[in-house]
Amino acid sequence: MKIIVGSDHAGYSMKEKVKTFLQDRGIMVEDVGTYSEKSVDYPDFGKKVARKVSDGRFERGILICGTGIGMSMVANRFKGVRAALANDLFSAIMSRRHNNANILVMGGRLIGDTLALQLVDAWLETPFDGGVHQRRLDKLDVD
Repeated sequence: MKIIVGSDHAGYSMKEKVKTFLQDRGIMVEDVGTYSEKSVDYPDFGKKVARKVSDGRFERGILICGTGIGMSMVANRFKGVRAALANDLFSAIMSRRHNNANILVMGGRLIGDTLALQLVDAWLETPFDGGVHQRRLDKLDVD
């Protein structure tokens, strides 16, 4: 599996920990930035991740900003992207089971690193239930 990750300055520190966590599991990671805690604009990085998931270059992505709200808004503008903001374990699991989320979004100023890694682990390990949930997902994209 290949995962693309990105963050703004508020999510930089957490992104670095998530990246290491993924690499330690043998997952190939592409990091599109940001690369420091210097202030940047979150849409620039959200677009980079969402575009590459949308066009199929990556199966999944992870985005982190201060609250996760901005990155979610950016990512979900791209066709085929199902970005889910999950700052708790239940949301991370259900984002996969019922929504087949292909981008996990977290709030770097809202949760700690330990919880973030637990969310990533649950999100990676939880399968999509399919069935009625696929029928609902098919109705998401608007022409």
